[in-house]
Amino acid sequence: MGLSSHWRQRIRETKNHWVQRYFDYRIEADSDPYQVAFRSRPYRFFLVLSHMRSGSSLLSHLLVTNPEIIGYGETHIGYASPADFKTLLKKVYWQAQEFRTPAHLVNLRMHHRYAMDKLLHDNKLMEPQLLQSDRVYSLFLLRQPERSLASIADLKPHWSEQKVLAYYTGRLATLVDYAQLIDSPERALMLSYEQLLYETGAVMAVLQRFLQTAVPFQEEYNILKTTGMKGVGDSKGNIQAGKIVRTPRVLNQSFTPETLAQAKAAHSYCKNMLSSLCQSLNDD
Repeated sequence: MGLSSHWRQRIRETKNHWVQRYFDYRIEADSDPYQVAFRSRPYRFFLVLSHMRSGSSLLSHLLVTNPEIIGYGETHIGYASPADFKTLLKKVYWQAQEFRTPAHLVNLRMHHRYAMDKLLHDNKLMEPQLLQSDRVYSLFLLRQPERSLASIADLKPHWSEQKVLAYYTGRLATLVDYAQLIDSPERALMLSYEQLLYETGAVMAVLQRFLQTAVPFQEEYNILKTTGMKGVGDSKGNIQAGKIVRTPRVLNQSFTPETLAQAKAAHSYCKNMLSSLCQSLNDD
């Protein structure tokens, strides 16, 4: 006779409690913000720095399908000190993996080289100097303004045209500030969503060189338990496909020529500045 739903729920809760306690212990036992217990090498932290509707959900899935990277999307952590990287480790090891069957015990290993987060808003990086750590690697992702503005307006229908523009141009200006603060092409890479879609092979190769992973990147990716979850990443596009989909969604939002001109100027300036401060696809 099978277990009642009550006891199955109790077993799940107990299992979840002990899995989370296990991660908490390993992560907190070592005071070094980049290290955990029973692990010989410190973590590297990989931040995708971008703006809303940039294709960052697609890029994040491609990244974390690589066995050397753990993450799932936006964690909404506010980074005020190196100790917040411990919070990131706790979140990604619990949220990015399954713990439903005995076969999932391998997910307790904490063997990854990188822990990834993506930051799309200025208020998430409260201490930008964290980007200067030699344990932190940054990937700047840009998308052309016409499609970005339309997609942001589709996601935020209550936003005015001016608010959409202010967010986009303000975020691009912040990305330039971040790149100037890092000032280290060895730890900063710039890519565009358009390159990800149409120069995919070259992007995969530059990602492997930049992160020095043994396993190459590919354009098919794993579906996570968080895939499509609102607040974590893309809940409107083709993210459930498990591969790059190059056919764009139909968007009917339009903007005045003045708004588009300002957005294009901000994008051009940001792209030029990041190209001078970061590695890029064109460096080859």
